[in-house]
Amino acid sequence: MDFLLVLLIIAGAAALGAAAAYNILVRRRQLTDNGWADIDVQLKRRADLIPPLVTTVKGYAAHERQLFEDVTARRNAAMAAGDDPTARGAAESALSAPVSKLIAVAEDYPDLKANENFLELQHQLAETEDKIEMARRFYNGAVRELNTFAASFPINLVAGAFGFSRRDYFEIQGPDRIAPEVAP
Repeated sequence: MDFLLVLLIIAGAAALGAAAAYNILVRRRQLTDNGWADIDVQLKRRADLIPPLVTTVKGYAAHERQLFEDVTARRNAAMAAGDDPTARGAAESALSAPVSKLIAVAEDYPDLKANENFLELQHQLAETEDKIEMARRFYNGAVRELNTFAASFPINLVAGAFGFSRRDYFEIQGPDRIAPEVAP
């Protein structure tokens, strides 16, 4: 009888431990999903800023047609990349270089550099880049926590049983910032 009681206590403790591990994993997954949603919002905001920026620059630098086409094509590819952090990071990295060139074109056109619409778009783009960086740090921290918990014994047993899988970090290669700081 005592042996059966000990087995029941051990089984109960294991069940409570598994439930606690499951709840920790669910919280970590929710934080990771929330972090990805924040990144997605900021990337969409950046994508929405690019067409008016291209239109503004076109008015001053019409001969930069290839650059405008490159920015548009890479923006469309980034928008179509979906929710896979690796694919989205690669597409966003490919977009960063031509957008940086687009901003740099302003240096050759003093009237464009003085255009209030251009300056406002440039400022909004710089703010968005900062928000993307903050969202990326939050997401990558949440991914690190989720991956660590899911790989740690004995939580890995619960993670495997309930389909918690490793998540990829979100990285954007290229310039640290697309838009330089705007002087007042």
